[in-house]
Amino acid sequence: MSHRTLLAPSILAGNHANLRKALHLAEAAGATWVHIDIMDGHFVPNLTFGPQTVADLRPFSKLFFDTHLMLDNPANHVEAFANAGANLISIHAEPDYPISETLRRIRDLDCKCGIVLNPPTKVEAILPFLPEVDLALVMTVNPGFGGQSFMADQIPKIEFIAKERSRQGLDFRLEVDGGIGPSNWKSCHNAGADTFVAGTSFYKSKDSAEFLQSVES
Repeated sequence: MSHRTLLAPSILAGNHANLRKALHLAEAAGATWVHIDIMDGHFVPNLTFGPQTVADLRPFSKLFFDTHLMLDNPANHVEAFANAGANLISIHAEPDYPISETLRRIRDLDCKCGIVLNPPTKVEAILPFLPEVDLALVMTVNPGFGGQSFMADQIPKIEFIAKERSRQGLDFRLEVDGGIGPSNWKSCHNAGADTFVAGTSFYKSKDSAEFLQSVES
């Protein structure tokens, strides 16, 4: 089943002193999703937001909160983020923890769930979990910081997952995150992606509404 193409602006690239403004800019541009990067300083070399940030933002926006946990131990934190108002919680394939059990727990908390693959990780690592998720995310940078360059060598992973989705008759969204902008989103879309995270390119664009429309049209 094909999905409508979506752009999810990443508030990691917004003004951290005024994250409400970052949300409102996304809404004003016409976005229906926003991407929230949660980093622990261990799994990735940066610290960002915690569940309290999500909880504080939730009353000010009706946007779908696409919450990406870049944590060593995501199983210990999914409940806090679900209670804070996340709509979808994505977890990584790389750390050692009970992934299937954690995905089920996210669903039990009335959230959608996703599985994420880092650039060095072979695509086979997420194949067992594809029937269990609402979203599969292919990172096209090494996660940790915004503003990095897109890694075109990850496109074959997108193609492989898209073919597997079709082969198994699955219905998850296929998301890409990392250096996404006007120069590369179409190649990801042609490979099968339907959901695009854009941080720096969105928040620094001259016309954010036009940027969003160029992806979603």
